[in-house]
Amino acid sequence: MSAAIEIIIEPGRTEKNYWRDLWRYRELFQVLAWRDCAVRYKQTVLGVAWAVIRPVLTMLIFTVIFGRIAKLPSAGVPYALMVFAGMLPWTFFATGLSDASNSLITNTGLVSKVYFPRMIMPTATITAAFIDFFIGLFILAGMMGWYQVWPSWRILLLPVFVLLAFLAALGPSLWVTAVNVKYRDFRYVIPFLVQFGLYVSPVGFSSSVVPQKWRLLYSLNPLVGIIDAFRWSVLSSSIHWLGVGTSVMVVAIWLWLGIRQFRRLEKTFADLI
Repeated sequence: MSAAIEIIIEPGRTEKNYWRDLWRYRELFQVLAWRDCAVRYKQTVLGVAWAVIRPVLTMLIFTVIFGRIAKLPSAGVPYALMVFAGMLPWTFFATGLSDASNSLITNTGLVSKVYFPRMIMPTATITAAFIDFFIGLFILAGMMGWYQVWPSWRILLLPVFVLLAFLAALGPSLWVTAVNVKYRDFRYVIPFLVQFGLYVSPVGFSSSVVPQKWRLLYSLNPLVGIIDAFRWSVLSSSIHWLGVGTSVMVVAIWLWLGIRQFRRLEKTFADLI
């Protein structure tokens, strides 16, 4: 005689086990991240070469405009090298934010029919942006060899700043992803914000050109501290640690706001999509 199976539906159980479910559904996270990696440059003529072309072209433009024409300082390293080192964390942030903002909308069937912690989806999308980042690291290593600029022990701290860049992208991405489900206007706003952010972040120039009295205020842009820390780690450039601390604080605030907003609206996703 087979034993009876009893299913108990407990109110609020999903809420209570949400963070545990993030770990239980880790295989789904891996599948989604791998899928985003596989289709990233699918059906493109140049394929993964776009991961090289975009940052290199941007580096050349910034080097000519800021380095040759404006003759801005380069923190004691070749200007092209300084720009490319700033491009890596910025490109990772911008790509992760842009792709994650539409992650729920482009996976309507999965979101509306199957239960899983929805936070997995934008997080997996941001993880896929590591493809471009790692390719960029190899290019940066080649450039450093060409210019004979060698890293110091500070390079050991690079994973810490890469994690910080990931968290900096995750916080706003969760917030924008949640709001974008209800207000589709954000799909047009995000590209503008990303383009604007490129020029107000120290990508094409060193943050040392910002007057000292404005450095703390400037560091409210979280990418300022991350880019400075990245350059400090890779190129042994100077760094404004108070500014880095301010950027870390802003990253933490955005992460809290993003998680809070995402969790607040998550119950409505299936109805709105």
